[in-house]
Amino acid sequence: MKTTETPLTDLEIARNAAMKPIGEIAEKAGIPEDALEPYGRYKGKIDISRLPQKEEDGKVVLVTAISPTPAGEGKSTVTVGLADAFSRLGEKTMVALREPSLGPVMGLKGGAAGGGYSQVLPMEEINLHFTGDLHAITTANNALSALIDNHLHQGNLLGIDQRRITWKRVLDMNDRALRRVTVGLGGPSGGIPREDGFDITVASEIMAIFCLAKSLDDLKERLSRIVIGYTFTREPVTVRDLGAEGALTLLLRDAFKPNLVQTIGGTPALIHGGPFANIAHGCNSLIATKTAKKLADIVVTEAGFGADLGAEKFMNIKARQGDFRPDAAVIVATVRALKMHGGAAKADLSTPDKEAVERGLPNLSRHIDTIRAFGIEPVIALNRFTADTQEELSVVLDWCRENEVSAAVADVWAEGGKGGEDVARLVLGKIREGNAFHQLYDEFDTFEQKVNSIVRKVYGGDGVLFTDKALKQLQDIEKRGWDILPVCMAKTQYSLTDDPGILGRPEGFKITVRELIPKLGAGFIVCLTGDIMTMPGLPKKPAAMNMDIDRDGHAVGLM
Repeated sequence: MKTTETPLTDLEIARNAAMKPIGEIAEKAGIPEDALEPYGRYKGKIDISRLPQKEEDGKVVLVTAISPTPAGEGKSTVTVGLADAFSRLGEKTMVALREPSLGPVMGLKGGAAGGGYSQVLPMEEINLHFTGDLHAITTANNALSALIDNHLHQGNLLGIDQRRITWKRVLDMNDRALRRVTVGLGGPSGGIPREDGFDITVASEIMAIFCLAKSLDDLKERLSRIVIGYTFTREPVTVRDLGAEGALTLLLRDAFKPNLVQTIGGTPALIHGGPFANIAHGCNSLIATKTAKKLADIVVTEAGFGADLGAEKFMNIKARQGDFRPDAAVIVATVRALKMHGGAAKADLSTPDKEAVERGLPNLSRHIDTIRAFGIEPVIALNRFTADTQEELSVVLDWCRENEVSAAVADVWAEGGKGGEDVARLVLGKIREGNAFHQLYDEFDTFEQKVNSIVRKVYGGDGVLFTDKALKQLQDIEKRGWDILPVCMAKTQYSLTDDPGILGRPEGFKITVRELIPKLGAGFIVCLTGDIMTMPGLPKKPAAMNMDIDRDGHAVGLM
């Protein structure tokens, strides 16, 4: 095992790892040979209809984090390392993760398959085109757009008002130039001119549906409920009205099968679906989580960004729609991120500063309160970075001890599963104790009560303000009975508020909801706040500018 002083990059570590053939990983997971559909030597899809039935479902461990910063929290790294730690302790374990989007891979983030000796493999393929799931979702989304425009061109029997079409095209790439476009130019043969736009694929409602559907039949039914726009008389038009749900389901049929890969430690891993947590619900597919529960005794999964976003939606949306409960929750924190929440500049994070760590602890405290609000007592995984001093780590551990919060250092980047065993033992204790899990609001609460519940109990704010546009949309939502659906908050990941520049644990603020978007197929109402964009842009120096291939065709600069 390499030490933390190793000069190897995440990409080099992944390339040097010895992978087992996917058939061996399937056998270890209890997947019959006829249920595995190999995609090359090291990845495959699972035909869930051929899986054996297990009497008791596995326990679900949710990994979340404090509010993320550019310093990085390593939530995926801890998730993978924790799964390998459970395996080392003799537990039959699977890890369930989201698929990376090419937008952040090529943009700001680079790869998204863990790091160091806690990675899922084959890392290069997972971070690029993988098994083509996101391409299938992109194609289904854009097929619907093509069918909408063709309907307009062929006479518009449904009376769709082209000014009120809400369905957008998508691309799995950050491209701000496509946020607003005009289509249908070129004369009569070019279709009906109208304004359109692109979202990133992971913000598509089809992605959310893909990740919440329980079966192919459920997938088809959900697709049929998508509202694509409104008629000239302001009535909603759905995919069912167009008769397109069958074709869309067909395009998604193969992608809907969960993807099987492996960790560096040899733990079976399911990577499937990938909605963002700041603009969608931020969890891997429900079908993958349920499959893992049927195969393993412990399922380690994560939800995007901090507990205010991914974990809240995991609890209030995914667990509700999937009819299951999380058995334990882990909050990932780092000394580096706590320093930033305590006012330290990014350039100074390698300089020891225990006072900045102390000033940043209220952010951790807020996320602990959030998990406790759901009736779960969390475990803190203090993800170790090489520049962390023991004094700084002790600040966090001592604070947790004083506040009766279970905590341990996770040194999984350097040591893999071995470095996560202390955290794993604490989590096993929480599983044995049980919890009093409950959602934060009832489906029959008013829509405003639901949003206020999230703002007050999760963000620690004083309430919500709706713009005039949002209030008008809310009236229409209530008139149609859609307000019974859960809430999906689209909010910056960097702050508990809707202002990304306000770090730490702010108080006395309100969240402004500027727009409401019904997602009937996904089964929730999106609340857009702040400057959140459903099509991100690339940074000044995209990660793609550091990427290349070597003489052997291997990726360079992917992490």
